[in-house]
Amino acid sequence: MDTGTHFVFGLGLGGLAMTDPVIASHAYGPIAILIGTVAGSNAPDLDGLLRFKSNADYIKNHRGLSHSFPAIVGWTALITTVIAVSFRGIPWWHIAFWVLLAVVVHVLSDLFNSYGTQAYRPLSKQWVAWNIIHIFDPFIFFAHLFAILLWISGIAVPQVIFPVLYVLLGIYYGWRTLAHRRLSGKIAGHDPEGQPRDRYTLLPTISLYRWNVVRVSEDCTYGIGEWNNGKMKWVDVLKCDEHPAIDASKQHQDVQAFLSVTPFPCGLVKTHTWGYEVRWVDVRYRYRKQYPFVAVVLMDLNLAPLQSYVGWLSDDRLEKRLRMNSY
Repeated sequence: MDTGTHFVFGLGLGGLAMTDPVIASHAYGPIAILIGTVAGSNAPDLDGLLRFKSNADYIKNHRGLSHSFPAIVGWTALITTVIAVSFRGIPWWHIAFWVLLAVVVHVLSDLFNSYGTQAYRPLSKQWVAWNIIHIFDPFIFFAHLFAILLWISGIAVPQVIFPVLYVLLGIYYGWRTLAHRRLSGKIAGHDPEGQPRDRYTLLPTISLYRWNVVRVSEDCTYGIGEWNNGKMKWVDVLKCDEHPAIDASKQHQDVQAFLSVTPFPCGLVKTHTWGYEVRWVDVRYRYRKQYPFVAVVLMDLNLAPLQSYVGWLSDDRLEKRLRMNSY
């Protein structure tokens, strides 16, 4: 999820912790747990600091080890220790429970969107993405915001507000999961151009009733479409190129980072007088007829790399960036 949603989850879980009589009755219990749950809800995303090293390192590692089983234990232990030392007298196991819950909710909520995590590490380095909830879901965010406003205004007590909130969110997650599963089973039947071996993936959008669809064919062709209120519409087709420059680009660290996180990569080649421009796009993310998550390598005619970029940029901004750093 986005940072704002993780933040309100932290506040909400701090409110839910008021159902714990040990926390609610301690003079500093509410503030201590609120600090702990907010920290726990955001700690796994501290891997964002890798941006200062390089985009490639950030992309390759974001939601990786920081969201794994060992990291969940590590974040919980670290935050619990700091809170327990700062607020003495609160049983550490009560602090640990609520901090652990906050960290687990962070990782679990990230599994529900399209980017996913490597939550199963060290057992597996596979990226797991359930494609059910958009990275920003208005219902989840504003339900939290409404509950928090009820709490701080004193209209209702947190012991009532937040159990109701999380029961409703549990129902919402269940409904979205069932809707995704039901539609996934029938989407192929609504595609008259589809082939028997085509594979379809539904991707959530910010709308409750619109899904993006990716069709993968055996000939390295992607169909990108939209399912909107029971109607299927294909908006783009990408035929991935086969070229020596494509294979050569896979040796570059920026492309390797890109390929390590996307299940839907498509390599495209442009030939210039000076060499080749290889652009890898992630077809999951289409915005205003563009694919902003890219890895680009410029190579000379001998396939030696000249310049590269990996990350999120529009076509115009990418062209400007490449020109500014032109050789």
